[in-house]
Amino acid sequence: MKKLTAIILVLVMTAMCLSGCNQTTGAQTSEEATAENPMILTLAHGLSEVHTVHIAMLEFAQKVEERTDGRIKVQIFPNGQLGSENENMEQLMAGVISMTKVSAPGLATYNESYHAFGLPYIFDDTEDFYHVMDSQEMRDFFLSSEDDGFVTLTYYTSGARSFYTTNKAIRTPEDLKGLKIRVQDMKSQTDMMKALGGIPVAMAYGDVYTSLQTGIIDGTENNETALTTGKHGEICKVYSTDQHAMIPDVMVMSAKVWKNISPEDQQIILQAAYESTESHKIAWDAAIEEAIEEAKTQMNVEFVDDVDKEAFRQATSGMIGEYRAEYPGVGELLDIIDSVE
Repeated sequence: MKKLTAIILVLVMTAMCLSGCNQTTGAQTSEEATAENPMILTLAHGLSEVHTVHIAMLEFAQKVEERTDGRIKVQIFPNGQLGSENENMEQLMAGVISMTKVSAPGLATYNESYHAFGLPYIFDDTEDFYHVMDSQEMRDFFLSSEDDGFVTLTYYTSGARSFYTTNKAIRTPEDLKGLKIRVQDMKSQTDMMKALGGIPVAMAYGDVYTSLQTGIIDGTENNETALTTGKHGEICKVYSTDQHAMIPDVMVMSAKVWKNISPEDQQIILQAAYESTESHKIAWDAAIEEAIEEAKTQMNVEFVDDVDKEAFRQATSGMIGEYRAEYPGVGELLDIIDSVE
């Protein structure tokens, strides 16, 4: 039934666009929009209503509506109602929806620079991550992709990703040798695992629990909330905090829609987006603390902190050099990251 509903919604919205809606219903530009005939922006994503990112986007939508006196409204379709993350991005590019949320490296299909966000150890730590991501340089980069069909309004942290296994601590890259580790289906992630000596197994997140349970994989990598919300801590009892990647989620808008919004309203939307990011940071920190406490006390997960991060950095440094050479855009974005003081 859920799949049928998604298909119907997509078909309806596609028909609306073919009849001239250009990714929105109601007013086609923010300048002609009124409270009685608002510009409605559709935002589809795959997260649940209780996810911290969805809650942040609800705040974003509320502020946009309030600050435009109801002239612009954001209509959110959560829970994958309109398809998967990749499908939502394809719909955005095709003109079916206005906005979506994707993992940043997923945008590399449309702008190669976004490969950089999937690379290991491009940020020193969480403080450095926030400092760079909140910088004017990064905000300028986010808005520079209009010619690629989209602009990025803001980011939402998804924490630091670390390795965890059923029973083995991962303190150095040598500890990964011969282990089958699930990674996201991204080139940067499979390349990282190969560089570290492990065996990458790309699979959907929903298949990880059963694969751990049956021994198809020996471990996986994610932030701490996966231990509890994904129940991975029921099987994996050792979480090694190597923090090899900090891959943000990003909220993107169709460039066609963005161009139909006045400069004044664009600033309202951006400010609301930035503020939702700040609120999300607080919610995310609380979620991580709760996950660690639950994993320790109720799941008996051991957290290993004496990880040789420098060994991991050295093992993956060559890979980063290869990406710089293969993708000029990656080098440009890494230079921006390095330049932020």
